Amino acid sequence: MKTIFYCIAGFVAFGATVAQSASIIVRDPGLVPYEIVDDSSIPKSLTGVPGDPARGKKVAIGRKKGNCLACHAMPIPEQQFHGETAPSLYGVGNRLSAGELRMQLVNSKVTNDSTMMPSYYRTFGFERPLKKFIGKTILSAQEVEDVVAYLQTLKTDQ
Repeated sequence: MKTIFYCIAGFVAFGATVAQSASIIVRDPGLVPYEIVDDSSIPKSLTGVPGDPARGKKVAIGRKKGNCLACHAMPIPEQQFHGETAPSLYGVGNRLSAGELRMQLVNSKVTNDSTMMPSYYRTFGFERPLKKFIGKTILSAQEVEDVVAYLQTLKTDQ
């Protein structure tokens, strides 16, 4: 019963509204509203500013920010200890569109509710977050765009 209440309260409080049959507008107070299309993509940039791949790489491999290496193998030989619990990011720029990459970063639970991947641009729906993290995102909207730009450069599978 509590779970159902929190789900309903979350949708009411954060204003998730159905815009069309195949898309949902998500509004999270303090964050940029975005549109999820076909339950798999956020096609429009969160900022309207192109991402910077160099900054995105720093965020992605930063152990205190994106920390993608904890779970993913990546074409970054200068870094040790790549993860093996998530799909390899080699060639991800060929496999996923910018909108699909953005969706995975913003809220990967939309496409796979049992994923271990954190939702990097969300402030609600977490279970037992530490008080210091309540109401905060892991990445800013521009950092999401920077990581998307970096991941789009990963075109080879080697």
